[in-house]
Amino acid sequence: MKKTIDHLDKSADFSLVLGGPLFQLLRRAHLTGNALELLKQRIVVISLLAWFPLLVLSALEGQALGGNAAVPFLRDLEVHIKFLVIIPLLIISELVVHQRMRFVVNQFVERHLIAENDLPRLDGAVASAFRLRNSVLAEVLLVAFVYGVGVLIIWRQYTALATATWYAVPTGEGLKLLVSGVWYGYVSLPLFQFLLMRWYFRIFIWTRFLWQVTRLELDLIPTHPDRVCGLGFLSNTVYAFAPLALAHGGLLAAFIANRIFYLGATLPQFKIEIAVLVVFVLCIVLGPLLLFAPQLAEAKRKGNREYGTLAERYVRDFDAKWLRGGAPADESLVGSGDIQSLADMSNSFEVVRTMRIVPLTKDAVLRLAVATLLPLVPLALTMMPLEELLKRLVSVVF
Repeated sequence: MKKTIDHLDKSADFSLVLGGPLFQLLRRAHLTGNALELLKQRIVVISLLAWFPLLVLSALEGQALGGNAAVPFLRDLEVHIKFLVIIPLLIISELVVHQRMRFVVNQFVERHLIAENDLPRLDGAVASAFRLRNSVLAEVLLVAFVYGVGVLIIWRQYTALATATWYAVPTGEGLKLLVSGVWYGYVSLPLFQFLLMRWYFRIFIWTRFLWQVTRLELDLIPTHPDRVCGLGFLSNTVYAFAPLALAHGGLLAAFIANRIFYLGATLPQFKIEIAVLVVFVLCIVLGPLLLFAPQLAEAKRKGNREYGTLAERYVRDFDAKWLRGGAPADESLVGSGDIQSLADMSNSFEVVRTMRIVPLTKDAVLRLAVATLLPLVPLALTMMPLEELLKRLVSVVF
């Protein structure tokens, strides 16, 4: 028992986000504390660092509201949503994930899901996750990826608008960046992409940690009421990623909005992109939990076999006692605990039979999908007036 308590103390502060060079830099700049305090200050400083210089530079170049740009700065929905909405959501996600997932490791220990002789290996998995989370090399590689791939390839060749904008004008040789475009392409956009890529890196750390946990000796009880052998708490981690899902939906909504308003596109043209985004978000958030499927499937097979055998023994004894004259003459069926025991046995067998092989709930999947799609809902107004949209919603509900 003392060994278990010691491990609870060691793993009490498990966090995917409290570490890394950027985290340490923000601490030195007094923009965060040891537990991600100063959230508002952090949002304001980082968002304005990305957005405000663009406002100033575009105004100085006469491209803030007019000029010769088809897309002036103040009318560029994509840039405002990215830097004033999505960046705050990415920062808020850090606090939500930290607070809702910091006791996940404790749950494995408190529920005795890890055999005591494997607790040192659990400590090793936690330490390995922390080393990766705090890696300087990892964040340097993320920065290199952002500039080498995110900016020079993805942005300049695929996502930048193919028309005159406040940040660039198209030429025969490609985009020619204005001064505001230089800040946008080499400061604001890389900052945004780095914050996003760092989240994918954290999800990789989470996935790797759970994979290491599945390699341990898990003590899974198939009759647990949560119907996933006591791993039901993992489904609750999905809700921690809801702000991140909302940010992804907002990112796609911003991308689509600019193309609807300035390039003449329509919302149905992006149905494939919308479907791919939902699947992508579901995969990166729910995918790590699927790693437990083999162990849960094996526990279900074993549970069906063992509890089936136990139920068979009990019902045969019950049948022999109460239906075949085996009960003592002075023992009354009324008030006997055998009936309740038979019901309890039936309930236990039903729990095993209906056990899930993934620690997920329909509610968690649905909420994550809704959070992803929610920012896209206002774009439906580009297809029909608000009054008509409300009429259709009312007709569906009532």
